[in-house]
Amino acid sequence: MLILNSPISRAILKEYAANTFGDMIKCVADIDKELLAIDADLHADLERMLLEQGCQQASLWGFNLYPDQTGEDFIEYDSLINIRSWQGNPSRNVLDETIREKIADIVKKFITE
Repeated sequence: MLILNSPISRAILKEYAANTFGDMIKCVADIDKELLAIDADLHADLERMLLEQGCQQASLWGFNLYPDQTGEDFIEYDSLINIRSWQGNPSRNVLDETIREKIADIVKKFITE
């Protein structure tokens, strides 16, 4: 598990993915602090790590990245940690387009071509 503090390439992201799920890597973003945690078996493990760093749960959203994919297929906004009816998100998917855009911006900040 790793909290990125500087950008990494898709090639490096692909190496991390190969060590766990092959073509996919689990990630959690803090949309307020603009942090990105990657590389765990469960989104909940990344969430716990960020909480231990002082992040607020309401700001943490789970998703998957597919390093070999481009466009809309690169990010999959799906995670059990996203189920929060109290926050207007009763689904595993991130339903709020503004939150999706924040996640995408954080991914662009940390994952380079």
